[in-house]
Amino acid sequence: MPAPETPKITVDIIIELIDQPGHPILLIERKNPPYGWALPGGFVDVGERLEQAAVREAVEEISLLVKLITLLGCYSDPARDSRGHTVCAVYIAEASGEPRAADDAANVQIFLPEHLPSLLAFDHALILADYLNYRQSGKRTPLRN
Repeated sequence: MPAPETPKITVDIIIELIDQPGHPILLIERKNPPYGWALPGGFVDVGERLEQAAVREAVEEISLLVKLITLLGCYSDPARDSRGHTVCAVYIAEASGEPRAADDAANVQIFLPEHLPSLLAFDHALILADYLNYRQSGKRTPLRN
């Protein structure tokens, strides 16, 4: 029996800089299409746990070692990525130090959560709205049908 065709699995990381006032977050400016500001993240390798992929992608894209705190949620809208159907696990993490853009990141910048850029890639505006709600109220990400 042939293996079923399934979506690709990805991870994204909302990284709070705990050594800076207000615990700002990091976004990367994408080097490759789709362009725009995005959460650091990427595809999960075969044989890799989601959590390992999140830590690896943070090191590869912003040159910082992160400590994962919690899973914010899973995002699976088939239209979330113009390159094809992906399912994404989004983690909240902590880090300290000076980020450096690398790999798929043309630039990395620090943002206060209430002052995010308007041009966000993928469904990251929705993800960051869920994060802001969680950060302000402690409420979990809502389930979407």
